[in-house]
Amino acid sequence: MLDIGVVGAGIRGRMFARALGQLPDVRVVGVADPTPAGAALAAELGADAHADHEDLLAAHDLAGVVVATPDFAHRDAAVAVARAGIGLLVEKPVATDVGQAREIEAAVQSGGSPAMVAFENRWNPRFVAVRQQITDGAVGDVLFQCAHLNDTRFVPERMLSWAARTTPAWFLMPHTVDLALWLSGRTPRSVYATGLRRELARDGIDTYDGVHALVTFDDGTTLALQSHWVLPESYPSVFDFRYELVGSRAAVRVDGSDEGVHFAGPSLQWLHHSTVERDGRLVGVAAEIARDFAGLLRGEPVSVPSVAEGVAVTAVVAAVHESVTSGRVVGL
Repeated sequence: MLDIGVVGAGIRGRMFARALGQLPDVRVVGVADPTPAGAALAAELGADAHADHEDLLAAHDLAGVVVATPDFAHRDAAVAVARAGIGLLVEKPVATDVGQAREIEAAVQSGGSPAMVAFENRWNPRFVAVRQQITDGAVGDVLFQCAHLNDTRFVPERMLSWAARTTPAWFLMPHTVDLALWLSGRTPRSVYATGLRRELARDGIDTYDGVHALVTFDDGTTLALQSHWVLPESYPSVFDFRYELVGSRAAVRVDGSDEGVHFAGPSLQWLHHSTVERDGRLVGVAAEIARDFAGLLRGEPVSVPSVAEGVAVTAVVAAVHESVTSGRVVGL
């Protein structure tokens, strides 16, 4: 039996806790979160509630820990888990600081623990199919990539209590940067980015409204990125996700926000089915991530995003912020 702990009882922590808890050889035995949400999740799972990750690690002999705190707060828990030789699943991004990301990577290496990053697009069947086409040579050389990942105002204004402590680039671009690196296999060499900080700051949330970035790879190919979170809440989905790739033999376009299920009630909604509940159980992407994390802990040969890949993504998004601030091209 694999005993698992969870640090952070927000949306992602709760999702992973539920997905792991439904596996036959896994028990979620502890939840570390000082808020009422932590106690509620622990009670729901029949687990112990802990104020912080230190109490969690001291109280249990754990095979693995999920770190799903806000993005700027991964370092302390992730380092402690890895140094203890405990398996680690860390939510994206690994960290919002390159130095902290490398500390986590070093802790994983020194502790010898298995570790992975929850870049969920790696489990999305649409992108798995695209990668297979690239691997098979049907796309040819990847020439251009473009990724739009945006949110409605609901996310910074009502979903995240900590929106002012992050940015749409940190919250959204790790998904698309990892996807582009994974699909193309390219090495980023420079970044140029611009950002706008106006509407949300005017409403008391001091963060960027949105960021645009151009990543140039070592072979001269490029990736264009857009992430903002000021779409009106009348948008049919809480997020807008579009990915395009042009190769020397073929082109690919994936609309990840309109999954083909339109619900017309008082307003039009796009119903998402990448992770859904069926008979009280989660099925889909979250369940697949949980299954692979358990497999990683057992020593099975699963293909999962490594912490080193997570560090590379953090480096790109950090360079995006540096370029926005400086107005210059930033080398990687």
